[in-house]
Amino acid sequence: MSIVLQSPTQQLRSKNRTFFLKQPLLVGIVNVTPNSFSDGGRFHSLEQVLVHVRQMIQDGADWIEIGGESTGPGSESVELEIELQRVIPVIAAIRQESDVWISVDTYKAEVAYQAIEAGADVVNDVTALRGDASMVHVLAKAQVPVIIMYAKDTDARTTTKPVHYEDVIQIIQEFFKERLAFMKAQGIALENIILDPGMGFFVSGAARYSFEIIQRLPELTQWGYPVMISTSRKSFLANVSPGKTLDVHEREIPTAVTSAIATWQGASLLRLHNVSQGRLVLDTVKELQKLS
Repeated sequence: MSIVLQSPTQQLRSKNRTFFLKQPLLVGIVNVTPNSFSDGGRFHSLEQVLVHVRQMIQDGADWIEIGGESTGPGSESVELEIELQRVIPVIAAIRQESDVWISVDTYKAEVAYQAIEAGADVVNDVTALRGDASMVHVLAKAQVPVIIMYAKDTDARTTTKPVHYEDVIQIIQEFFKERLAFMKAQGIALENIILDPGMGFFVSGAARYSFEIIQRLPELTQWGYPVMISTSRKSFLANVSPGKTLDVHEREIPTAVTSAIATWQGASLLRLHNVSQGRLVLDTVKELQKLS
């Protein structure tokens, strides 16, 4: 199968809105779930979520991503109606008071459809349209940007399985080739697709592969598609210091370092929990790139 290449994308289009990609963008993560590994159970009311979102925007988020179902190891599936109750009011409320771009983190077609109707601009599907056969039809009709992520598991719920690769980038490339060809055949505009090579347990329980993806990121960005990287507080950063295991909130510095290197390597979007930190990362890299 030939590689589905395109000219470097400078913008994304969603409904009547355009998002320019002339410089890396910052995506702030908001998990309205009780069991997210990072901020699960933090928000108990819509107003609490909105306060947090307003702060993210003030801190420099270019867009906000709302997720209503954890897909990490050990997580359980969420009924459709519960996920809708979690995310739709939040998206509608954000849209009512802000023109910030909004993505919805879901693999369910009905959630994606209602989220778009409520004001979401982008769909982030961690199953790369494998989790719900109806998703492709929703996206083909809506023609909004879609983020597709590589994952070792076909199910939305990832595992801690330590998969080993002879060449992790080659496997990810082959995965994206197949997905891009499928999406093109289904009428989804390739210029609106963002690639996410996955990180942490989505790739493997072995941490080395996540670091290798960042190191070899130009092998993906050269395809011309925007690439999103999200190392934020992930498990593969827990053991960067010998003899010490970092808990979730001790992984901020490794997150910043890997995010900065990913940006230098050509990532178009950084997806982070700590937006103020992410803005510092992007601003610092920008100053360095002025000297290139």
